[in-house]
Amino acid sequence: MTAQELYKEACALHRAKNYDATFKIIDEIKKLDPNFKRAYYLEAWTWGDLGNKVKEYYALEKILPLLNFSSPEEKNFAAEVLSHMGDACTVLGLQNEGKDFYLLAVKMFGYSETEQVIASLLFRENMREDSTLESFRALYDEYKKILADIKPFPKKFYAHEKIRVGFLSADFHKHPMINQTWALLTRLDKNFFATYFYSNSKTNDDITKELRASADGWRDIFDLTDEAAARLIRDDEIDILFDLSGYTIGSRLRAAAYHPASVQLSGIGYMNSTGLDCFDYFLSDETCAGDENFFSEKVLKLPHSHFCHEPSTSLEPAPFPPCLKNNFVTFGSFNQLQKITDSILRAWKKILEAVPDSHLLLKNKILDTDDGKKFVGGRLKDLGFDVARVEMRGVSSDWLAQYADMDIALDTFPYTGGVTTCEALYMGVPVVSLYGQRHGSRFGLSILKNVGLEELAVASYEEYIARAVMLAGDWELLTLLRKNLRGMMKNSPLMDWKLYLSEIQAAFRKILEESKRQ
Repeated sequence: MTAQELYKEACALHRAKNYDATFKIIDEIKKLDPNFKRAYYLEAWTWGDLGNKVKEYYALEKILPLLNFSSPEEKNFAAEVLSHMGDACTVLGLQNEGKDFYLLAVKMFGYSETEQVIASLLFRENMREDSTLESFRALYDEYKKILADIKPFPKKFYAHEKIRVGFLSADFHKHPMINQTWALLTRLDKNFFATYFYSNSKTNDDITKELRASADGWRDIFDLTDEAAARLIRDDEIDILFDLSGYTIGSRLRAAAYHPASVQLSGIGYMNSTGLDCFDYFLSDETCAGDENFFSEKVLKLPHSHFCHEPSTSLEPAPFPPCLKNNFVTFGSFNQLQKITDSILRAWKKILEAVPDSHLLLKNKILDTDDGKKFVGGRLKDLGFDVARVEMRGVSSDWLAQYADMDIALDTFPYTGGVTTCEALYMGVPVVSLYGQRHGSRFGLSILKNVGLEELAVASYEEYIARAVMLAGDWELLTLLRKNLRGMMKNSPLMDWKLYLSEIQAAFRKILEESKRQ
C-alpha cells in the first residue's frame, strides 16, 4: 500500500476512535515515507483526542521543518498547522511562542478564513504579561477586517410590555460560566423582563434543559449562518442582547456585528472589551472596571459585583487547614496552566523559599499524564524550583474536596481566576491575588473586596509575595478563615442574588433608556 492509502486507513481508524490501531498505521507511514506531513498531523490530533497535550505539541513540532511555505497548494495546510501549534503552545503556557505561530497563520490565511485565529490571539493576549492597550487595538483592527462585509441593521426600538433580554452564548450547559450567570439567566423578574436564549452549541445536558424551561424563547443557532442568526434575533425584537462569549470558543460575534438588537452588551464570559462598534456597553463593576481606556464600549459598572456566584457543591469545607496536621504550609493553584506565566512562577518560587518547608500543590488537566508532569516539572526546574516541594495532580471529579489539602491559594496574573477563586474561598481557602489596570486582571480584587478580604489583593509582585508569606505565618488566622470563609461568602454581595438582580435589572433599564435618548 502507498503512504496515501495507509493514511486514508489511519483516518478511518481515528474517526472510529481506534487510537492504538491509528498509531500503528502512522508508524508504517513514517517508515514508508518519513516526510509524509499529514501522518504527523494525524498523530497530533490523536494525541490531542487522548488528552496528551505534550505529545500533541511534539508531533506538531515534527511537521514544521517539512512544511513548504512557498507552495500555493500547501498554504492552507501550513496555516492550519501553525494555528494548531499556536493552540498547543498556549495550553502549555508558552504564550510568546503561541502568539508567534498565530501571527504566522494570519499572514498565510485570507481574512475570510482567520476569524478563529484572530479570536484566539485576542483571547490569549489577556494572558500575556506584556499586553498593552496598543497591542489589543492592533488585534481589534485585524478582527474588524473580518467584519468588513457586514452591514448592520438600522437601529430600532420597541414598545414591549416587558423588556426582552436575549442571551448569546455557546455555553448554556455544564460550564464554569454557568456558576457566575445562573441568577442572571434564570431569575430576572418575569413581571418586567422576558428572556430569550441564542445557543451556539449542540450540547444538551441537564443545565441546558433547566435553562430552556426557564426561557420565554429558545433558539438553537449552531447550524445558522451569521446573517440568519442575526435576523432571528431581529425578528424576536430583542431590546437588549447580552453576549456572554466574547472571544471564547463558539462565540458568534459576526452575528452580533449586524447589531440585531436595540442595545448590545458584552461581559462575564469574556474578561475584556470586544473592541467592536456593535457593542454599546460592557458589564463590569466599580472595583473591576479599572482603566476604562481599554474599552471601546461604555462601561456599565454595577455597585458591587458584576456577577453572582452560584456554588456547584454542598460539600462542607474541611474543618481545619492542613498545616495543622502536616506541620508545613501548602500553597496551591487549581488554575489552568495557560494562565501560569513565568513571572507568577518566579513569585511562587520566592514565596516557597521564604516559608520554610512549604509546598506547592498544582492541579490542572495538563497534569493528567506523565508527559504533562514531566513537561511542567522541566519548566519549574528551569526556573530554579525545588521540584520535590511541588505536588502535581490531574483533573478529577472531587477537585473541590481537594481544597482540604491546601492552606493558601495563589491567584494567577494577569489572567486572574474567577470561578476558581470563588471555589477556593467557598471551600475555606484564602486567596492571595495580584491586580492590574485591566478589567480581566482585577477579578481577584473585586471578589475579595466583596467578601471582605480586600487586604489579600495587592498591586505589585513584591506585595503579593509579602502577603502570601505573612498569611502563611499566621496559622490561627488560617484556622479562623477555614471556619468562617463560607459564611462570609454567603453573606456577601458575591452570592446575594436578590441584591445582584436589583442592581442589574436597574442597569438594564438605564442602558435601554439611555440608548433611546441618543
